[in-house]
Amino acid sequence: MKFEVWAPNASAVDLALGEQRIRLTAGAQGWFGGEAEAVAGDRYGYVLHTDEGESKVLPDPRSLSQPDGPDERSAVLDLGEYDWQDEGFTAPPLRGGVVYELHIGTFTPGGTFATAIDQLDYLADLGVTVVEVMPVAAFPGSRGWGYDGVCPYAVFEPYGGAAGLQRFVDACHQRGLAVCLDVVYNHLGPSGNYLPSYGPYFTDAYKTPWGSAVNLDGAGSDHVRRYFLDNAMMWLRDFHIDALRLDAVHALMDGRALPFLEQLAAEVVMLATATGRELTLIAESDRNDPGTVSARNVGGLGMDAQWADDVHHALHVRLTGETGGYYGDFADPEALSKVLRTPFFHDGTYSTFRNRHHGRPVDPATSPGWRFVASLQTHDQVGNRATGDRLAELVSVGRVAAGAAMLLTSPYTPMLFMGEEWGATTPWQYFTDHQDPELAKAVSKGRKAEFASHGWGSEVPDPQDQETFTRSKLDWSQPQTRLVPI
Repeated sequence: MKFEVWAPNASAVDLALGEQRIRLTAGAQGWFGGEAEAVAGDRYGYVLHTDEGESKVLPDPRSLSQPDGPDERSAVLDLGEYDWQDEGFTAPPLRGGVVYELHIGTFTPGGTFATAIDQLDYLADLGVTVVEVMPVAAFPGSRGWGYDGVCPYAVFEPYGGAAGLQRFVDACHQRGLAVCLDVVYNHLGPSGNYLPSYGPYFTDAYKTPWGSAVNLDGAGSDHVRRYFLDNAMMWLRDFHIDALRLDAVHALMDGRALPFLEQLAAEVVMLATATGRELTLIAESDRNDPGTVSARNVGGLGMDAQWADDVHHALHVRLTGETGGYYGDFADPEALSKVLRTPFFHDGTYSTFRNRHHGRPVDPATSPGWRFVASLQTHDQVGNRATGDRLAELVSVGRVAAGAAMLLTSPYTPMLFMGEEWGATTPWQYFTDHQDPELAKAVSKGRKAEFASHGWGSEVPDPQDQETFTRSKLDWSQPQTRLVPI
């Protein structure tokens, strides 16, 4: 079996395979490789030799399996072993579709891919066409939202690992459901991230809300870009994923003539052509720039669709009356009518929240409404509230139904957040399981302080408390007992 790793920070690299230590051969531009006999399940890692000495055994940056967690050795895994049963499946197009966002850990009481499969018939009967799964890349601990993943190629083991995800996607396809996977390429989590030991995966030239930015345009960035491009190809090719939702693409700092997103779009088109499959890229962007979904041949990035948060904000303000923070701009009496005609309320207009002008106009002739994914609720808009309360807890059933009617008859692609369709009353809160005691303490303290100025400090659940996670799970007895507004 071939083992290869990019480690330009090292002068030499050893493969630690079981009890063996095998010196790898140095290649060009910081690559090291070699051959060794290994079978599925064998634990391995790399030891880096630098001027500072010898590192501990580190997990493979491209590890496909971390059964003992991101801080331990990787496990050999062959993604080609799965026997797919979805031959002949054609993904339904995003245009005319309905997206359903879910978090594997809280979608069902069991919190696994296997238990999620049990509810797929329900989703198909509901009229959903695309199941959007929040991030599944491995991270430390047993629970979390998934946006602090540290092993981008490995599937979170508590959910069922790589095989569990493959079975889940296969089961979706057998019911006519496309699968969209949420991926995070703008940062890695704060704990269990060993990429900086290997090479210049990150740069201090830019900052993001989560720390150093991914190195997409500095020295060594060819290999960093390839790392994330190959990751996207893996999900689409080896896991039969139909679409990727790209988290916060405005935080992908990239000064190259060929932006990372445009390069990704081009490679996805090539894969779609080669396989005859419908493959889709959906961006989350804060820029309100229609260039995100404009064609590459006219200077756009070539994304197929993007989230339209302005639609959510205008609907939320009209339904709830809340006008704090970024909702303040949407108190404008014309906000709702405008976003039901064009997805960006800020399309070059002044934003009081940003204290500057923001966005560009959308030309519906080149960027039709279906390219914008709109919602009444999302993981962000619910989970980032102090107590994770849903819309059904804030307003009457009639107002929820009115909001649903506007969403579902809008010119945009509608997206539901799990449980929204029956007016779920279970909260969806911010939960973590950081294994670093100092980080855990800081997160718990920071969450409480964040909302203290609003008078909610005593009400904010501790993210590290197991109960915060448990109470965020859907109650599947509710669809039979609640009025269903959608």
